[in-house]
Amino acid sequence: MSERTGWQRIARRIRVPMGFCFAGFFLWLARPSAVTLACSLLLVLPGLWLRGYAAGYVRKNAELTTTGPYGYTRNPLYLGSMMIAFGFAVAGGQVWIGITLAALFLAIYLPTILSEEKFLRGVFPGFDDYAARVPRLLPRLTSASAGDAPEDRGAFSKQLYLHHREYNALMGAGAIYLALVIRLLLRR
Repeated sequence: MSERTGWQRIARRIRVPMGFCFAGFFLWLARPSAVTLACSLLLVLPGLWLRGYAAGYVRKNAELTTTGPYGYTRNPLYLGSMMIAFGFAVAGGQVWIGITLAALFLAIYLPTILSEEKFLRGVFPGFDDYAARVPRLLPRLTSASAGDAPEDRGAFSKQLYLHHREYNALMGAGAIYLALVIRLLLRR
């Protein structure tokens, strides 16, 4: 087993627990203000929307999802997570939080994405064509699936959204905002 493959496996396993650990560390050291909280919404709300929208399209391990937000970026769930995380970095009012997040995303999410792409390439023969048309993370301006027949485009599924429990991201964001507001009020 190569070192890269070993780290990819570790990164996939630790990404969620690391997120919770970092959230606790973040809340302890954050110095929110009314302005940073308001500005953070410019990233957090679209990030939550993107994650929820993407969750309503993806059928994990059952099909190669190329429609909806997956026509713009191959990783809308991760892009949404990054938007949320960097939005909270803004809310925290500390530059080092954003720098630390960037390092963590490179160390944890890049290997995870590469590992998932290897899996998708092995399971879905159309993955390479899809990957050639749709960027890994930063989205295209127009959907790569725009020319597909309507029956091939897929549609948002509330059942998939609920199945993937994406509402947890919304509840988590609400809890973090509540903690930040309490922290702000206690500092006054």
